[in-house]
Amino acid sequence: MILIILLVLLLVLVVIYNGLIKSRLKVKNSWSQIDVQLQRRFDLIPNLIETVKGYMEHEKDVLTKVTELRSSWSKASSVTEKAQLDNELSGTLKTIMAISENYPDLKSNQNFSELQEELRNTENKISYARQFYNDSVTLYNTKLEVFPSNIIASIFKFKPELFFEVDNPDAKKNVNVKF
Repeated sequence: MILIILLVLLLVLVVIYNGLIKSRLKVKNSWSQIDVQLQRRFDLIPNLIETVKGYMEHEKDVLTKVTELRSSWSKASSVTEKAQLDNELSGTLKTIMAISENYPDLKSNQNFSELQEELRNTENKISYARQFYNDSVTLYNTKLEVFPSNIIASIFKFKPELFFEVDNPDAKKNVNVKF
């Protein structure tokens, strides 16, 4: 009887431990998906800059900022660093798109239109990947806190993961729309 109880406890331990490992791997995989989409966006940026460079002589500061952020991103190693750079880059790309409204020739340029559409699609994929990552982190962190998996997690020193958060206070404000 004691042997059966020990086997059941061992089986429960193995199942919980494997569930924690699977959840942690899902978090890593979902971060990788964000990384892939961010890389896709960063790969599109040189083409975008080349396309708009001739039209936007007066906005060199914006183009320089995008180039600097792109370089910094490749050196970033943590989720927090990449999230911060991603937020800065998103804002700068929005600025380029807004400025492009002042250049009718640029807006009608087919390369620019195609790049704009590619960036729009990539931004949607990044948004979905962030949501999936945060959902994975929530599931994993929940397992670290609920009984009995919290006991197994503390024994094997599982650590909580960080959420991908918007670190831009302007992005959290309500939009004021006037007609």
